[in-house]
Amino acid sequence: MGALGALAFLAYSLLGLVKFATLRTGIYDLVIFDQGIRGYANFELPMSYAKGNWQELGSAFSLLGDHFSPILVLLAPLYWIHDGPETLIVVQAALFALAVLPLWVYVRRQLGAEAAYLLGTAYALSWPVAEAVNFHFHEYAFVPLLTGILFERLQAGHRGHALAAAAALLLVKEDLGIFVAGLGVGLLFISRWRRIGTLMVVGGAGFLLLASHVIIPASGGDPDRYWYFNGWGRTPGEAIERIVTRPQEVLSVLATPDTKVWTILLLFAPLLFLPLLSPYALAPVALLAERMLATDPGAAGWWGTRYHYNAAIIMALFCAAVDGATRLRRMIKGRRVRQFTRSWAAVTAIVTLGIMPFFALGDLLKPSWYQAGPRFAMATEAMRRVPDGVLVEAANALGPNISARAKVVAWAAKTAERPARAPWILADLRDRQPHFDSLQDQVADVERLRRRGYREVFARDGYVVLCDPSSVYQLAQDKLCPK
Repeated sequence: MGALGALAFLAYSLLGLVKFATLRTGIYDLVIFDQGIRGYANFELPMSYAKGNWQELGSAFSLLGDHFSPILVLLAPLYWIHDGPETLIVVQAALFALAVLPLWVYVRRQLGAEAAYLLGTAYALSWPVAEAVNFHFHEYAFVPLLTGILFERLQAGHRGHALAAAAALLLVKEDLGIFVAGLGVGLLFISRWRRIGTLMVVGGAGFLLLASHVIIPASGGDPDRYWYFNGWGRTPGEAIERIVTRPQEVLSVLATPDTKVWTILLLFAPLLFLPLLSPYALAPVALLAERMLATDPGAAGWWGTRYHYNAAIIMALFCAAVDGATRLRRMIKGRRVRQFTRSWAAVTAIVTLGIMPFFALGDLLKPSWYQAGPRFAMATEAMRRVPDGVLVEAANALGPNISARAKVVAWAAKTAERPARAPWILADLRDRQPHFDSLQDQVADVERLRRRGYREVFARDGYVVLCDPSSVYQLAQDKLCPK
């Protein structure tokens, strides 16, 4: 199993590092976390210019005011070895790969070594992990490892260790309080675990309220920043009341849009829906329900298969499936059931392998994927023209590659809420940017900056580097435009 973990680590690292080297990563979220963890490494708060620039030019915003994820401080010493986003890519690969080990131990106890190897392989190749790795970095990288440890310790009967793992999960992100509380509810159905289940319900729910309504606001954040449930109500109380009293509306929301249905099927079908036979399933289902019951268009990223969200529940689904298979074997005794539970792990591994090419890990099988784009040389030259230490609005794909030496924020047009512009602009006029409606708008923004007095430092192959020689911010940083 160590060999499988090592191979998974190499595959995940290769996927992330190739994307970084060929300029296919993005400011959100790689630069945000890079800036924040650099703060920890310098014995400061985890401040991000990419987050703060939306409030005031050159300001930094604490990541603790966005999400409560103090576990990230553990990565700070690694920035003393290498200060840059590549560190996060490799660390994330290691965390996802290490999760294979507690899963293997857990499965081996329940179903034997053969099933442990098959399900360990299925987890390593699973699309939620692949899509999370493809999204460069997120604090959810800690979740599969801690979840695997949590379930393995429960299985081994070590209550203290299990509670410690649950507490560690709460330090990953505030919404893991939903996961811990959901698991606690599931444990209430198991007589010997009812006391621990009660502690998890109270601790998970209490922590969620504390983090969302006390810690995050105290760090400068808004407790309603990610409230995407206006279709249910304006407050959590209103939303919960309507969800409980109108179950027919719940089914409608869960099926609209159909992206939600496909995501749920892709999560449960490879496991042959066995997680649903286990009370452990209440933990991942609770966290999944938070996303799928969202009604606002701003939550569209929560519903699909992209990004990192599904990586937070995939390990719990595997563990619940193993428990479900064991319960099925106990409930229905007979030769056919025994044969089913023996072959289930093989079916899951085969299905996962069949799905893999359609998701991010499938890119590793394409020789053309390793090649940089035709504009790579000019992009590299454009980035070279940006001095160290300056505040720069950067094109999305270029920002991560200069984040280690410059204060990177997203390139975005002037608005009434944010009229000031950074003294340096690193623009891409041929690749659509997240904060513009069209390529024409991007060209128009560069032209406005030129008329405003920005000096052109570089312009070739669609890349443009501008600087403002009159910027007060730039003068304060002693980073003047070249003549």
